Amino acid sequence: MSYEFHLPDIGEGVIEGEVVSWLVAEGDAVALDQPMVEIMTDKATVEIPSPRAGQIRQIRFKVGQICPVGDVLVVIDEPSSSKTFSSSGFDLGRVPTQPSILMPPPSTPAVAPPAGTSDSNSRVLATPATRKLARTLGVPLDKVMPTGSHGRVTNEDVQRYAEGLSSTSPGLLSAPTPADAMARVHIVAPQVESVRLPAVESARPPVSPALEERVPFRGLRKRIADNMTRSKFTATHFTYVEEMDVTELVALRARARAKAAERGLKLTFLPFIIKAVVSALKKWPSLNASLDETTQEIVLKKYYHIGLAAQGPNGLMVTVLRDADQRSLFDIAAELERLGADAQAGRSKREDLVGSTFSISSLGKLGGVLATPIINFPEVGILGVHKIAEKPAVYNGEICIRSLMNLSISLDHRLVDGWDGAMFLQEVKTLLEDPTLMFMEMR
Repeated sequence: MSYEFHLPDIGEGVIEGEVVSWLVAEGDAVALDQPMVEIMTDKATVEIPSPRAGQIRQIRFKVGQICPVGDVLVVIDEPSSSKTFSSSGFDLGRVPTQPSILMPPPSTPAVAPPAGTSDSNSRVLATPATRKLARTLGVPLDKVMPTGSHGRVTNEDVQRYAEGLSSTSPGLLSAPTPADAMARVHIVAPQVESVRLPAVESARPPVSPALEERVPFRGLRKRIADNMTRSKFTATHFTYVEEMDVTELVALRARARAKAAERGLKLTFLPFIIKAVVSALKKWPSLNASLDETTQEIVLKKYYHIGLAAQGPNGLMVTVLRDADQRSLFDIAAELERLGADAQAGRSKREDLVGSTFSISSLGKLGGVLATPIINFPEVGILGVHKIAEKPAVYNGEICIRSLMNLSISLDHRLVDGWDGAMFLQEVKTLLEDPTLMFMEMR
């Protein structure tokens, strides 16, 4: 006789889980309550025991695949001549016709064992809040009859047990169904990082295949996603924003454009910003750094390779302007044109895509007012450049029209203190508001 085991609801709000490892293989004999599979959810990694004694006939989900709650996870062939009972004593082969059992209250509340020493308590399905309540009230969870969904012990169950069911009469509780009894799991290890799993396809209304296009999630797009996810869940992001008056910079660029055009160059504001950033990085070296997690050392870099977000045929990529501190404004402008053209044509070389020490994300030409960019890991900082707009402002005690721009910087708080990040951006602001100071810093 074959038994189909459906993935139970193993946590509050969990709708699916990823198979981490199978502890059994097809054809293996399995005993009742023998550890069978490890499932990772967005809350924890749990070890699910076998609800039947028998032989593994078919494993429906392989390692790395996502199994929605309620889907058949594994098929077990069990002896047809024997009844199988769970470790809690319930007949898993049938549902009782009278779903009630009497449970006398304890004469005295049991003393909860120290955390981490009771294997039976750890096998009970309960939320952390319920476990804390049980410890506070001195209630052994393995003695409490669960009334929650899929055999989960609730706060009310713990309180009812602690009160001795009103301290007068035996408690009449509904017996769990077979699905409830089999859903007890053993938490193996909590997840340090919370990862949002993809939505369950079956939960959506049916859509005609003609209205959807499926594109393989791989290659550069997958690499970008992996890098962004790693950065967001590794670096402790914080963002600082400054508004600056770049009226003088706008005037300087207007004067320099004609000279750049003579060399066949298009001079944007970005070369000026890069020069200001490099100058500030030299004063605040903790922002031109990375963390070597293997040796647990902070690597302070004395070279300045600036990463620049560029749109390519397959999505956004970061191109690298190498040795920015050794280039003139016109040299930077020429290299930016080359890097941008290669990225758009999809012909960027490997050395143009790796090795940046600090990055800049410029959305100004798209009209962006403010953004909080994600750090290009393993760097510790990224500057967000926004549009320049003419606005009324107070200048020399008078209201006049000035060119204003926002700069935002996202930093890894593990390596960069808020003070250092703010002082860095203040230095950039000073140089951009009075660009003649920038040339005084040049060597």
